[in-house]
Order: sequence, then C-alpha cells, then structure tokens
Amino acid sequence: MGPVMNVVWFKRDLRIVDHRPLAEAVLRGPVLPIVVIEIEWWQQPDMSARQFEFYRECIAELSIELWRLGVQLIVRVSDIISVLNDISRSQCITNLWSHEETGGDWTFRRDLKVRDWCRHHGVLWIEYRQDGVIRRLKNRDGWSGKWNKFMARSVIPAPARVSQLSNNIDNSALPKAEDLGLCQDYAPFRQHGGRSYALSMLHSFLHERGASYRVAMSSPIAGEIACSRLSTYLAWGALSLREVTQATWKRQKDLKQSRNEEIDKWRGSLVSFTGRLHWHCHFMQKLEDEPLLEFENLHSAYNKLRKPGETDRSRLNAWRNGETGLPFVDACMRYLDATGWLNFRMRAMLTAVSSYHLWLHWRLPGLHLARKFIDYEAGIHWPQTQMQSGTTGINTVRIYNPVKQGYDQDPDGEFVRRWVPELEEIDGAAIHEPWKIPSATSILDKKYPLPIIDHMDAAREARRKIYGTRKGPEFHQKAKAIQTKHGSRKNSTSVTKKGAHKLTKPTADEQLSIPFSCTSKID
Repeated sequence: MGPVMNVVWFKRDLRIVDHRPLAEAVLRGPVLPIVVIEIEWWQQPDMSARQFEFYRECIAELSIELWRLGVQLIVRVSDIISVLNDISRSQCITNLWSHEETGGDWTFRRDLKVRDWCRHHGVLWIEYRQDGVIRRLKNRDGWSGKWNKFMARSVIPAPARVSQLSNNIDNSALPKAEDLGLCQDYAPFRQHGGRSYALSMLHSFLHERGASYRVAMSSPIAGEIACSRLSTYLAWGALSLREVTQATWKRQKDLKQSRNEEIDKWRGSLVSFTGRLHWHCHFMQKLEDEPLLEFENLHSAYNKLRKPGETDRSRLNAWRNGETGLPFVDACMRYLDATGWLNFRMRAMLTAVSSYHLWLHWRLPGLHLARKFIDYEAGIHWPQTQMQSGTTGINTVRIYNPVKQGYDQDPDGEFVRRWVPELEEIDGAAIHEPWKIPSATSILDKKYPLPIIDHMDAAREARRKIYGTRKGPEFHQKAKAIQTKHGSRKNSTSVTKKGAHKLTKPTADEQLSIPFSCTSKID
C-alpha cells in the first residue's frame, strides 16, 4: 500500500479561501485535491452546457490557485467511486474531506454510494457545513440565530502551503461541454466564472452598484446592474456565503460613520440584501428537510389539480421559446436565454405564468428554468418553484398580472423592444398590449404570435381552482404541519441584534466526522 493521503473532494465549493475541508486536511499531512466531472450528473435534466462552461472556468482558476500553494488539482472525467478506487490502488486514503451539499436527488444517490465505499474501505469521510443549512433539523425554532452565529465565525484563510506526495494519478484535461455530450446552449451575455471575477463583482456591488438595490431589484433593466450578481459565484462556490455576509456587515459598519441621503440609500439596500442572504439558506433548508420537493407537491391536496403527464406541450413550448404572445413574459424568457440570469421578481413571474395562466404542472417548466439558470441551486430552485406555483399550502398565492408587470417594470417598453424585436416598431408602453393597436395587425400572428391565452380569464380560473382546493379542515391541518416544519420564524432573529456580527472561531459542531458518512438527506 502506498503513502498515507488526505483526499479533498471539491464539488460546488471551488475556492481555497473559507474552505475548511482543505484547511483541516492540510494540518494532517499530504493532500490530494480532486475534482470529478461526473458525466452522468451533467446529463441530468436540470443541468446544461451553459452551467458547465461557467463551472469549467471556476475549476481552471482553482487549479491555478492550488498550483501556487504547491499542489496539483487532479481533474478526472469519470465518477467519484471509480476515481476513489483508482487512487486507493496507489495511495492509502485515510480521510476524505468535503463540504456538505444540499443538491438534487442524483447527488444524494451519489453520496450514498460514497458512504458505502468509505464504509467498505475504512475511510473516514469528514464533511463541514459551508452555509446556514442544518442537517436533521427538527423545526425552525431558533434557526435564524444559528445562521447568524455560523456566519459570524471567522473566514478561514487560504493555506500558506499544501504538501503533496508524488503520485501517478492520471489527470484529465478540462473537457468542454460538447465532450460530455451536452447540447449546445450558448449564452452570449453570461457572466464569466472564477474567483477573481467573483471578488470584483462583490466589491463593485458593495461600493459602487448596490446603492439602489432595494428599489431597483424588481426591474430586469435596473436590476441587471443594481442586483449583486453574486448568485452564480455562490452557487458554484467561488465565494462562500460567509465571505459575502461578512463583507456586507463590514460595509454596513463603515456606513454608520456618516449620514446623508446617499448613505441612507446604501443602508436600506444592504438591509434588504442581508435579508436575501438569509433567504438563500432558508429555502435550501426546505429541500434539505423535504427532498421530495424536487418531484412532489409539498401539500398533497394539490396532487389532483395538475398532473405532470398531462402537460399541454404547445403551451409549454410557447412559454420556453418566448412565444406566448405576452410581450413582457417573452422578453424575460429571451433575456434569460441570452444571459443565464434573471432578477428574482421576473423569475417568479415566469413560473407563475406557466403554473397559473398556462396551467402547466411545475415540474417541466421548473426543469427548463433550472437549465437556463447558470446560478441553479436545487435547494433554492425547487422550493421557490413550488412557492410560485401555489403548491406549498402555506405561502400567499401570487398570480402575477404579466401585462401589469410590463407596465410597472418596463414603462417605456425599452426592455421588450430590445428582446422582442418583432415589436420594435411599436412606440412607448403600448408595446405591452399590441393586440389593442389597430396598426399592429401586420405584425400579430405573422411576425409575432397573438396571446395564446386571455391572461385575465386564465388568472381568474386559476384562482378559482387554487382557492377551491384550500377549503376544508384536512387542508388546513396539513398546512399547519408544513408551517411548523418549514415556515420561517420572522420574529426570532435579526442580523442587527447586538452582538450578532461579532466574529468568532469555528467550532467542532460545524463538522460531521462520521466513519460511515452522512450526506444531506441521510438520517
């Protein structure tokens, strides 16, 4: 048997700063850092080429950062079990180090196999939290306070040096998306992956772009600049949530030194932003606690309303191609297709239109959006999809008026005119209802479709069906149980509490050190 080795498995945590598995492994001897590009995972229906290209760029920069520390990142195009078997033939793996992950069903099943492999080979799999998600949580009481405590722990610096023994482990070249058999999915205006871009984006948001965040984040036009644009870097781990949280806290502290109208704008915007950082983990906690959210309605009473196998394909195709005949909806979908990103409110609107107005089951539209979002995070995406589809049983039913949203968020029609060029000849706000313009007859149903539904009638019918399901004691009894398990405790904490931002050292309760491994949904 070869020399003793600590394997650090990088997954969606592609950084060397605030990476506790790496930091702890370095203290215990030679380290072998690995990234396994799992073809089967990338061919799942929620994954896409655009996501992979961003991920690829993050890996490339991670490799350079590790090289500067004196260690080579091993990249393998394979599956994790095959890679561990290969390594164990020439090295004695004592520990496998990684972060906990709240992913979709495929990664859960994968981690079960890793658990079994570690058990069989006597390897200790040590996992650490990297966000506010807590495994085996009984209820949400005190959750927000625990979030604050975790985020206040000191950011772990990158190791000064990493020891690596010479090895004969094969190292693959970074593949391209087409090498994995992924369909071409070019997003010409997407963000570039990598930590250097992430740090630049964080700085520009906190010091330049973010002053109008609170009022601008609802607009796809203003939000493109005023939103943090950090979601992609958080999703793939180029930044840790703790880094972002503490940088925000520091900026808030600095702003307390003076006061004027501009600083007041900054203060309000950063309060809103810290709330969104809480939301990030709040929604991921839902999938952690209820993994079937990816596939099944949270409240079973809605099972009879829409069924996945009864999807109207013509409506689904029109929606995902940006050809519903509802200009603002189509503009948002086309913008997403070109950029891989969309502001939160418009994401909610796209989902609501598919679920309410088009009366589609949320699963297939949810998969389409998952593929388009470069910042796709299963733990956020599927709870949000159900929330915006009205199937949780505990959230307010929001049936967005897609025409009103156009008038509100794009009052001059600028956004629609850019992304739906078929309508560029229509001036001003009238572009949001072209079917009311007599001169548009040469465009509608020729260059651009008429609306595939009457949005007012469709919303009225959806509301009738949804609220009809919410009647009766059985519904409310089930909803109460869901609220107890998943509902937020709004009055339990605030990041502005005295002492909430005091930085502390990491503690042992942050880690799981389990010989037989535990992963996100293993009891």
